[in-house]
Amino acid sequence: MITNKDNAQHYTWGENCNSWVLADTAGLSVKQESMPPGTKEQLHFHKNAQQYFFILKGVATFHCDNETDTIGAHMGILIAAGTKHFIANETLHELEFLVISQPNTINDRILITN
Repeated sequence: MITNKDNAQHYTWGENCNSWVLADTAGLSVKQESMPPGTKEQLHFHKNAQQYFFILKGVATFHCDNETDTIGAHMGILIAAGTKHFIANETLHELEFLVISQPNTINDRILITN
């Protein structure tokens, strides 16, 4: 099946962030997501899933195990399973990216609360 934002399952998360599920199997998840300016995800990790984030538009800041990396369009970052992380849009412009998880993250997201 050919998928895109027009025909994919859609849901919102966090602070008015969007996710379109482009592919979802037990072994692989591919989502296109967008984050408005000034939004961020909650600190968490995945016991089993590794994730690859590829920025389509904008600039993303990744907070991973007490380190910070900022990447722009057409750049990507691999987050290993077990890594405490979150993505943030610390700019004044919308952020769009792909997040590819292997295996999928169903029941594999552990939130870290202070």
